[in-house]
Amino acid sequence: MKTLSGIPASGGIAIGRAHVLAALAVEVSHHFIEPEQLDAELSRFDAAVELARTELAEVRQNLEHDAPTELGAFIEVHELMLADPMLTVAPRTLITERRYNAAWALSTQVEALAKTFEDMDDAYLRERSYDVRQVGERILKHMTQDAGSSGGSARPADELGEDIVIVAHDIAPADMLQFKETRFAGFVTDLGGVTSHTAIVARSLQLPAVVAASEATSLIHQDDFIIVDGHDGRIYVNPDAATRERFARKAAEERATRAALGSLRHVPAVTLAGELIELAANIEVPEDVDGAVEMNADGIGLFRTEFLFMGRKQLPDEDEQFSAYARVVLAMAGKPVVIRTLDVGADKTLAEEVDLQAVVAPNPALGLRAIRYCLAKPEMFRTQLRAILRASALGPVKILIPMVAHEHEVDQARAAIERAKKELKARGEKCAASVPVGAMIEIPAAALILDRLLPKLDFCSIGTNDLIQYTLAIDRADAEVAHLYDPAHPAVLHLIEHTIRTCKRAGKPVSVCGEMAGDIKYTERLLAMGLTSFSMHAGCILPVKSVIRGAGASPAPNAHVMQA
Repeated sequence: MKTLSGIPASGGIAIGRAHVLAALAVEVSHHFIEPEQLDAELSRFDAAVELARTELAEVRQNLEHDAPTELGAFIEVHELMLADPMLTVAPRTLITERRYNAAWALSTQVEALAKTFEDMDDAYLRERSYDVRQVGERILKHMTQDAGSSGGSARPADELGEDIVIVAHDIAPADMLQFKETRFAGFVTDLGGVTSHTAIVARSLQLPAVVAASEATSLIHQDDFIIVDGHDGRIYVNPDAATRERFARKAAEERATRAALGSLRHVPAVTLAGELIELAANIEVPEDVDGAVEMNADGIGLFRTEFLFMGRKQLPDEDEQFSAYARVVLAMAGKPVVIRTLDVGADKTLAEEVDLQAVVAPNPALGLRAIRYCLAKPEMFRTQLRAILRASALGPVKILIPMVAHEHEVDQARAAIERAKKELKARGEKCAASVPVGAMIEIPAAALILDRLLPKLDFCSIGTNDLIQYTLAIDRADAEVAHLYDPAHPAVLHLIEHTIRTCKRAGKPVSVCGEMAGDIKYTERLLAMGLTSFSMHAGCILPVKSVIRGAGASPAPNAHVMQA
């Protein structure tokens, strides 16, 4: 037996035979074309793009009615990338002006775009580099007429007689559909991260998954018997009988637990002591709201708006943004929607500044990002604020300011909001009379000066992802130090508890919207700190609710739990 390790991306136990998909083996030749070849090379590129569009459109149209909403949304993201001039026009320029052959032009542009995402500080946005490469590979596949290069379809389940576990270098969400006729138990990938689209789809399908398992496709062979532990990121290859039996029992217990979770969808999240806990959902794109509604979320605790802005030639105008926000507000039918203002930075290129040769900030995590960036771009910021405020006329909306570290940032943000309100009033546009304004507590400095910030705020939301990163000086996407990324580090827990207690003492609502909120390992610890509002991926709501309904009473307000 050999044991491999990766990043746990979706909990659960998968047991079965490995179906190894080779990496897309498109050999990209690098040669210059002659002038008389130009039209043919452009036509070859255009035809490949069109075939890729048709393929994705057919996949989306053939989605079954019970397919997870995330899957359709992520297929649409890939379709949008195929419509983006950065992928469809820029390579043509390289073909025309530099005389690159089509495959070389496309691969050059794909690598440049992927590098832009990889240099981003935000883990979720950084992992969009995988989407860029997946779309590029889809085009290359058609350009080389190598439709079978992705490894082919899995064999039917009855031929194997067992479940299969997909082992791939990387796999796009749309390509997961080719396994729908098999007993697809889970997957392992060489690449990826916990917020990659493929990992998110795996969680929505409740498929155990381990990503970033490095050389899994080299070390695991076709038909090896493997066990994937999606909880701790371990893969057991050809395990002994005792290990098989132990995990078979765990898998059976988990199946029984999952079957029971469905009954919790329409019951409140109440502790044994009778305390009602709010369970909201995090979303990235408007379509994600359907999953939140399906899980009966108490609201949207975090609407990340970056994807309305990223990977496009022009910034979304006010009407386009309003349409996106309005779709979410109306779908939640009176439940609150917390919309975070744009969280990008100098390392995250936006439309008006598209420049692939732009110098990346020396340390993007500490540079001009989030609220700092928005305050440096007042027109762009107020355009977004006007769109959010217009949506507030349709239902309860709150505005969340990311990366706050100074009092003056809150003052300036509030001033921008007031100016946006006046601009709407002058145009005769409606917005709510009062729109609560909160801050993300994700920089240790913000937690430490919270007493000074709270008089200027209506609520707070703890972003544990960045709070952990900044507190421990650890980038969890860096394989060399990822093992040191520890949500349970005493310093991290102290800052979280301090924030919760300070907000409660001031009578201001506080929630946790980072990954910790959806991880059942930390549910009871957060409850013990006095947290009564969690926001997480919709697929995590029922498991967390189950833990909450079995949890005891919270400690008295002045009790200290850090030593527990």
